[in-house]
Amino acid sequence: MRQFKTESKKLLDLMINSIYTNKEIFLRELISNASDAVDKLNFKSLQDPSVKLDQGDLAIRVSFDKDARTITISDNGIGMTAEELERNLGTIAHSGSEEFKTENAEQQGSDVDIIGQFGVGFYSAFMVASHVKVVSRAYGEEAAHVWESDGLEGYTIEDSERAEHGTDVILTLRENEKLDADGEAETYDRFLTEWGLKSLIQQYSNYVRYPIQMMVTKSRQKPKPEDAGDDYKPEYEDYQELETINSMTPIWKKHGSDVTPEEYNEFYKSTFHDWEDPARTFSLHAEGTLEYDALLFIPGKAPFDLYSRDYEKGLELYSSNVLIMEKCADLLPDYYNFVRGVVDSADVTLNISRETLQQTRQLQAMERRIEKKVTSELESMRDNDRDDYVKFFENFGRGLKYGIYQSYGMKKDELGGLLLFWSAREQKYVTLQEYAEAMPEGQKAVYYAAGDDRDRLAKMPVVKAVLAKGYDVLLCTEDVDEFCFQAMRDFEAKGLPKTYEDDAAREAAQKAQADGAEPETEDR
Repeated sequence: MRQFKTESKKLLDLMINSIYTNKEIFLRELISNASDAVDKLNFKSLQDPSVKLDQGDLAIRVSFDKDARTITISDNGIGMTAEELERNLGTIAHSGSEEFKTENAEQQGSDVDIIGQFGVGFYSAFMVASHVKVVSRAYGEEAAHVWESDGLEGYTIEDSERAEHGTDVILTLRENEKLDADGEAETYDRFLTEWGLKSLIQQYSNYVRYPIQMMVTKSRQKPKPEDAGDDYKPEYEDYQELETINSMTPIWKKHGSDVTPEEYNEFYKSTFHDWEDPARTFSLHAEGTLEYDALLFIPGKAPFDLYSRDYEKGLELYSSNVLIMEKCADLLPDYYNFVRGVVDSADVTLNISRETLQQTRQLQAMERRIEKKVTSELESMRDNDRDDYVKFFENFGRGLKYGIYQSYGMKKDELGGLLLFWSAREQKYVTLQEYAEAMPEGQKAVYYAAGDDRDRLAKMPVVKAVLAKGYDVLLCTEDVDEFCFQAMRDFEAKGLPKTYEDDAAREAAQKAQADGAEPETEDR
């Protein structure tokens, strides 16, 4: 029995129980390792003409045995020698992938995309497994070796057999836990189903660049017997077929001309569980010190819980095509919390579990760029597709107003031009710029009436009196409107007064009352 080459028990216990918060990511980590192994062999074939490799044969295979309680992740990548098993698996936090990237930094091109960084992902297997066996045969070697460990006392390395180069990682899953005091228990059986494994692959590793294959159960009709009578009823049978589970090529990395609007819509609806097509789809590719791709969507309709405390904003964050966070809130400002999409970058600095990020400056740079892109897209919609923009604003405009109010007016220049208000004179939504351009000479303030019903506001004597003077009145029916106006006192718009007051409106109301009209109060 060999001991792990670190503060073994303490560190491995920390690895298993503290670093990762979500047990189901073990499959993501092991598939990423398998992808790295295949990438290394692919890279070797590009550098060494003597390495004959059929690109179409490169693959990762996942299988399970419910009775034996095992899950196996196999690849036909570069494999490991006994010494490499000792170094990569016997030394916790030694990353063979990171070492490979460092050694080949100058030669690597776009054809190689190594995922691993820390050398700890493999040990996530012990979160779900009581025993782990790794059988590996290095490319060009005749001998294979097996590494085995229960994750506690150490590990063994012995000679073994494997027909071809590559690696098999075989997990023996733990027994289901008993209910605790809260009535909860971890059920490891959920990983021993075809549906469970397929779901995890598609959730976390759907865009790994190599095929991830599984034997899946399908149904087919049995051949009709030749002597079957007229009352014959078709019979069906189950059979097993090897199927590629992942999509491999992310839609956000395809050229826009190669993707149809229907394909974008289907991706949006299937990924974000929406029944309606998005109102807008747009992409972003950033280059430089921080490279990333983003595919963003403006939903066609607001989710029912958008303005509730339970709503979670955020974009899906991928690193080298592997899902890291389902909702990365730091990539969006609160007033754009309705935006959905994915961001993929190999440059983001992850923490050791790859579940969160380390450097906030990277996130801030990405957020600023994404914010500008969303703003630009909304401005384009406002100017070129007003009907669509009105629908958008009716769904999400309140959040833009809150963005101005909650920033104490600091975001008025970025968001003020995106706001729409109902014009009592024009009987349609207008921007503040459009309001300003329609102001007659002598108008020194923006007039608005606030309440909870547009029709009732329009009937107010004060509104009628202001309209009679030739001035327009904005009818505001959301609680945030007045606060928004207060925060926008210095908003710059061509010809727009820098005050949002209703003194003149009050004078008109007093005149209306003097003429015999009943005073009206505003609804709050």
